[in-house]
Formats: sequence, C-alpha cells, structure tokens
Amino acid sequence: MAEISRAVRCLVAGHVQGVYFRAATAERALELGVRGWVRNLPDRRVEVLATGDAEAIAALTQWLWHGPPRARVVSVAVEEWTGPFPEGFSVR
Repeated sequence: MAEISRAVRCLVAGHVQGVYFRAATAERALELGVRGWVRNLPDRRVEVLATGDAEAIAALTQWLWHGPPRARVVSVAVEEWTGPFPEGFSVR
C-alpha cells in the first residue's frame, strides 16, 4: 500500500441511494488502492472518506461525479480530511 499523500471527505448528492452506489464506490476504491469507507446519510447523500495516493484520490473523486449507471449525481463536495485514517475500504 502506498503512503497516504492525500485524504478527503466527499459528500455526493443526487439520486445516489438505492442504485448500488456504495458497493460500486468500494469496488472502484479497491481498484485504485484507496483506503476509507462509504456510507449513506439520512439526507439521501452518500459520504465517502478516501485516503491514499493523490492521483488515486483524484481518480476516485472524478469517478464519484458519475458513479454506477443508475446514479444521477448533481454535486460532489470535497474537503480535506485530517484523520483518523482507516485500513482497507468498507461499506458502512
């Protein structure tokens, strides 16, 4: 696993729950070697915490704008994250 060079918290809004968004995000994160987690929020957004190589984080945040085929993303808010840093990637 590469050393963490960037960590972000992303809030994804739109039609992103009930469309396989969390599982697809976890698959993409694992492909990119990103650690963190993804979870649904009560307000119908999806929250993603991602840590890893800066290029991998950029690729994941770009992917979040599209998500899986049935998703309809309207916004992705990205903020820097200062920790704690999780091991692996999980769906919460």
